[in-house]
Amino acid sequence: MSSPLRIEGLGIPARFLTILALAGPRLLAQEALTLREAVDLALHSNPLVAASDAGEREAEARIHQAHSGFLPQLQFSENLQRGNNPVFVFSSLLSQHQFSDANFAIGSLNRPDAMNNYQSQLRVEQVVFDARQTSRSVEAARFTRQMAGEDTRRSRSDITLNVLRAYFGVTLAEENLDVARQSVDSARADLGRAESIYQSGRSTQADVLALRVHLAAMQEQQIRASNDLAVARAALNDALGVSLDRRFELTTPLESSAGAPEGTLEKYGRLAAENRPEMRQAELAQRLARTQQQIAGVAYWPQVAFQGIVEADRQHLFSKGGTNWLTAVTLRWNLWNGGETKARVEQARFAESRAEALRKLADSAIHLEVLKAYLALRAAAQRVEVASAAAAEAEEAHRIIQNRHQAGLITVTELLRSETALAAARTRRLAAVYDHRIADAALEHAAGTLAADSALVN
Repeated sequence: MSSPLRIEGLGIPARFLTILALAGPRLLAQEALTLREAVDLALHSNPLVAASDAGEREAEARIHQAHSGFLPQLQFSENLQRGNNPVFVFSSLLSQHQFSDANFAIGSLNRPDAMNNYQSQLRVEQVVFDARQTSRSVEAARFTRQMAGEDTRRSRSDITLNVLRAYFGVTLAEENLDVARQSVDSARADLGRAESIYQSGRSTQADVLALRVHLAAMQEQQIRASNDLAVARAALNDALGVSLDRRFELTTPLESSAGAPEGTLEKYGRLAAENRPEMRQAELAQRLARTQQQIAGVAYWPQVAFQGIVEADRQHLFSKGGTNWLTAVTLRWNLWNGGETKARVEQARFAESRAEALRKLADSAIHLEVLKAYLALRAAAQRVEVASAAAAEAEEAHRIIQNRHQAGLITVTELLRSETALAAARTRRLAAVYDHRIADAALEHAAGTLAADSALVN
């Protein structure tokens, strides 16, 4: 009985390879993903966005909480009291509308029998004057809400920049792997030519051995590049907020953008001052501290409130009893609290000074970031030009050296040096293009204008 056809050296049945070839497109299928789609996916799936959205909703709830100070407070209570205290018995009988002539007896007044008083009470209170404490609390809550909104905007800009880095990081890793494969193919071809020259007696075995060592080095470089690509893909998935083993086919090419910065450094500085979320947050924090200082000073003022009480008193829980009502206007004024109010005002004043110092610090840090990003983009544009020219020259130089080596005009050492120089030139060009693309995005990020609808993303 004949055995199935097997692939030489592997022991794999050809039938299995046929099945794998048919199923492969489904097993290895990748989702096509543009840069804009990647950013949109990250802004939908990244946990940082969910955290920022929750922060906004939390701040929104604080506004509703502060608004509650404008509305009346309504409370219901149910109390059970029992005792033979003469004052308690006397007042309870009156409240229950159960007082009679017999209760005027001296013995009953001095030594009454124990009794129950079930009291149901509905209390309403409306603050009439609070020296604007409520309105300022609402204002402070709105500042907090605006700060949360700026935090969300900053998170979305950070995520966009991280996705750009990770997306083109995968593309760069793929290109580097391709360069490594080309170097391996070139090294194999050089080794084949060296073996042919050695067999013809025009060189020594040392040349062949040197090229074998070089081929091993290039293969090792290819292994590292393949590993770097796997790590880059996982990093992209992490930035997108999806499973690390999800596979994407990236369709936006890694290309240089417009070149040097289009505007002046002063222009980007003005944009940053107007648009950076950190700058707006620092300004809002200063205004919030000022408002909190005003809230702390409210304790020096009295508070006026209206109260209304309706209650029902009875001896048994479900029996009839007396129903009474009471209204009152109350003035509450904390004349002395051990210096607590003064300390709170001073604390708020120092908080405002601290917020002002942090605003200046944020302004300086943002302008420094803009300066670094501006210079980095300008340098990256120059690097792309230099590296592209160097890569083209290295390609031509290596072609000439390969021909001269094949003709026996140069040593294998020069060939190896050319191989190494070509691989390095290709890698430097790719790195320069990647750095230029990221530097362009980093400048927009520093200016506070990087978003999903930016030209760099689309």
